[in-house]
Amino acid sequence: MKIIEQNFSTYTNYINDTTHFSQKGHEQVVYFQDQATGLQAIVAIHDTTLGPAVGGVRFFEYQDEREALRDVLRLSRGMTYKASIAGLDVGGGKTVLIKQKGTELTEPLLRKYGDFIDRLGGHYITAPDYNTTMEHMVYIAKSTRHVVGLPLALGGSGDPSEHTAYGVYVAMKAAAKKTFGTDSLAGKNIGIAGIGKVGYCLAQLLCQAQAIVYVSDICSNRLQAIAAACKVEVVAMERLHSWPLDIYAPCALGAVLNSETIPMLNCALVVGAANNQLANQEGDGKRLLERGIVYVPDFLANAGGLINAVTELKTTSPDLVKQRIEQLYSICLDVLNQAAEAIRPTQEVAQEMAITRIKKIKNAQLCR
Repeated sequence: MKIIEQNFSTYTNYINDTTHFSQKGHEQVVYFQDQATGLQAIVAIHDTTLGPAVGGVRFFEYQDEREALRDVLRLSRGMTYKASIAGLDVGGGKTVLIKQKGTELTEPLLRKYGDFIDRLGGHYITAPDYNTTMEHMVYIAKSTRHVVGLPLALGGSGDPSEHTAYGVYVAMKAAAKKTFGTDSLAGKNIGIAGIGKVGYCLAQLLCQAQAIVYVSDICSNRLQAIAAACKVEVVAMERLHSWPLDIYAPCALGAVLNSETIPMLNCALVVGAANNQLANQEGDGKRLLERGIVYVPDFLANAGGLINAVTELKTTSPDLVKQRIEQLYSICLDVLNQAAEAIRPTQEVAQEMAITRIKKIKNAQLCR
């Protein structure tokens, strides 16, 4: 693993914990800083066995640098699993841009970020993520060609949100088929926690499928917008996870499934778009299993956005993207069936499937 450090305080101490990195298996962790623009970025490349790492750039205000590093390591690892289990020929990576007071995503900052990404020589391809948009990618693309998620007018594949939402919708149908015996979502009580771009698109799909949709969000404007567009019922954020539901869909930030919330869940299925929904990968997966709640691993349920981004590298065919996303249905069923047969957490089974594919490719490369 290669680490480049540039004037970073607690980060320097944290990277000395080599055990932390060896457990995660990251190939490269890079810190970029530019005082003129206020840029502070950490890029984590987890695994490139299947191809160059692809992952979004997240703009977020962290409590400290240690939290930012922890987040980018975990997110990049999840991208590796996501790409592998979806059958894509790319690896996993991620960027976090550390938001400081007064820091905004200006054109100079994004261009400088693009300069740094270009130095990685194509080993990492950046894309939109939390608090970054297609328009931000346009500025980044002025400095590097290693970027996806551009607007349709510039030859890109457009906003990935609707594709991520469609993947979650497909995963819900597969989980419903396994649990209820039918993949129809009509009449099912489904709660969406987080009505950002993905949650909004998901709510529209579910309303079209005649589901009974409950929504929550910290932003009242988002709730007003979705209530005006669809027939939904608004529930307080702190109550939705315990609301009587058939399907609970976490679509905001991660770690919402934990030792406190899992005992309060009142649903049969958890299928959402948020990354890293399990606060503790092993313990919380077992808690869900013990409660008899079927969980579709987040990196599988939300793979639609990555499928769209990777397809953009070769073509912008909407039909091809939709076809590839719909293949998640059979993958989900395979994971759920294997987990049920072995009485194991779905997260473990899905990770093993992803890792097995990577190991097979790696072994074949070594034998050449």
